[in-house]
Amino acid sequence: MKKKYSIFLLLTALLFLTGINSSCSKIKGNSKGHLNFSIDTLVFDTVFTTIGSSTQQFKIYNNENKPVQIDEIELMGGANSPFSINIDGEAKDFIKNITLRANDSLFAFVEVNLNVNSQTLPLIIEDSIRFRTNGVDQYVKLTVWGQDAYFHYKDLNEGTWPNDKPHVIYGYAGVDSSKILNIQAGTKVYLHKNALLYIYKSSLNINGTLGNEFVFQGDRLESMYQDVEGQYYGIYFHQAKTSTIDYAVMKNGTSGVHLFGNDIGNPGYTLSITNSRIYNQSRYGIFIYSGAKVKAENCLISRCGTHALLVLEGGDFNFNHCNLVGYGNSQSPAVGISNFYNDYTTGTTNVGSINEGKFYNCVIAGKLGTELAMDTLQMNGVTLNFDFRSCLIRSETVYNDAFYQDIIWNVNPLFENTVQGDFIFQTTSPLNGAGFTSSVLNDIFGNPRNNPPDIGAVEL
Repeated sequence: MKKKYSIFLLLTALLFLTGINSSCSKIKGNSKGHLNFSIDTLVFDTVFTTIGSSTQQFKIYNNENKPVQIDEIELMGGANSPFSINIDGEAKDFIKNITLRANDSLFAFVEVNLNVNSQTLPLIIEDSIRFRTNGVDQYVKLTVWGQDAYFHYKDLNEGTWPNDKPHVIYGYAGVDSSKILNIQAGTKVYLHKNALLYIYKSSLNINGTLGNEFVFQGDRLESMYQDVEGQYYGIYFHQAKTSTIDYAVMKNGTSGVHLFGNDIGNPGYTLSITNSRIYNQSRYGIFIYSGAKVKAENCLISRCGTHALLVLEGGDFNFNHCNLVGYGNSQSPAVGISNFYNDYTTGTTNVGSINEGKFYNCVIAGKLGTELAMDTLQMNGVTLNFDFRSCLIRSETVYNDAFYQDIIWNVNPLFENTVQGDFIFQTTSPLNGAGFTSSVLNDIFGNPRNNPPDIGAVEL
């Protein structure tokens, strides 16, 4: 089976500073002064075992008018410490005789690598760096919140993943043909750079619950990474059997969900996704390709670099009470639908059917003039069956054919905050009470829907 994954290679890079150019040189000092530091404690956010942190730094100052000789710099934990230091170009646990010029400073760089442990709860790990100057010791404390995790490196999976500690994916975690992987409520899955969860002719069931959602994001938890898109690839469904996702939060990837085709023996939906948020993706929220089938209810898909939803070369979709919106850095329509694909390598055009193309009670909006882009080819043997009902749509082209019923065109939905991502709207919003009653009885936050309900995933 590994040959099926051969195109996915683990790409990792580990940066460690082996030397820096500093204005400090090792010259003889004569001051009896002490050092000053930019911080007294250097704190790292959660770092997973065996995954290094980003490099952090602080500055060491000589505020006197004469040079200061630092007799010793020592990482107190020594070789057993999870921390490593680089000071004045020396990556050592113990450094001697560095002289800092008058009114000058130098950088100290610190990294963390944690060893695997058996504990399931977050740990607080501490160390310190000792600076001895003229017989006087000064300390900078080092603190990291670390946590052990289940690691997946190009492995095959089935059964149920335990949720007692996080899962971290390097390269890929695969589910092979005819197998089933179940993921429990509250499970957190973190993906390294370019990693993915790959479902091949098999099934994935993500069983999150309200208040105990499944979380899918990058493995860097430092604050600088909390809104960085493109940290990993996403979930790939390749000719998958029936799969489900409920109450999931998927953020900061390349694409949330890719679906390539549908299992020949699967008459139903490739994926049913409900009560889920997909956002801050560098490309797509959901990508449907070449006959895949998706049903989505109560989903918020936003802040994607290209499309919240892209349908290419045909496929079926049924979206009810969903927000497919293009706010953020998106420069393309929130929804792009095409039943064909021009293969420029072969000069051929591949055409597929859209037997079910439903948008009920949905918001298709954003900052562009058009957030719904349709481009289709009609030919013998190809079906195009669209059904838009009770939706708010931003589009420079207003469609008046039978595919569109009770559509609110080009009206501001009056969201309170498009950055925060919950898409709660004002009481005067045109979404208020403009939907039609369906089988979706509660909104994404568990609130019962009114009669008639509001348009979108959120009930006011």
